Amino acid sequence: MALKELDVDRDEAEVEILSRGKSGFLGIGAELARVRVTKISGGGNAAALATEAVSKILQAAGVNVSRTLRAANDPEVGGPIIDLTGEDSGLLIGRRGQTLQALQFLVNLIVRKELGENVRVLLDVERYRQRRETSLRDMATKVAARVAQSNRSITLEPMPPADRRIVHTTLTDHPGVTTESTGVGDGRKVTISPKPNQ
Repeated sequence: MALKELDVDRDEAEVEILSRGKSGFLGIGAELARVRVTKISGGGNAAALATEAVSKILQAAGVNVSRTLRAANDPEVGGPIIDLTGEDSGLLIGRRGQTLQALQFLVNLIVRKELGENVRVLLDVERYRQRRETSLRDMATKVAARVAQSNRSITLEPMPPADRRIVHTTLTDHPGVTTESTGVGDGRKVTISPKPNQ
């Protein structure tokens, strides 16, 4: 209804879910969902370009996934956030999020080349990034406890830069351990070591 009222296609609007609503019991206590729909101004902005780039790549790959613009310009990210959902969404994540990272890299490349400015586009599949961050933080905390207790360093498996950053920031203020990235290229790992006795 909002798209019709604004006279825009789905790709030309940002949809923010304010409340999901409730179905109620036999219609009693039911609440309608509330959404805020905002028209994305102009075709030359990052959100419109990113959405179009994602659509073309997914179409060319023959992947059955729908995309929703979560934010046209998220201040924390520095650009748009696009959510991908659907029956083929698992294919887009890949091992440890590598396929998702590659897709995001391509979309960023296209948008930056077109706009000529440094915009960052974030792609997320079924809130994968949030789940991955939570699991990395839990793992880092558990390993840090083992390192502090045993007084022996532990080196984690190789990780992409974004994952290593999460481990480092999680343990920045840990009283008993320090972290360091070692290795080269795709083989870079985080080593968690006991803090030397002060």
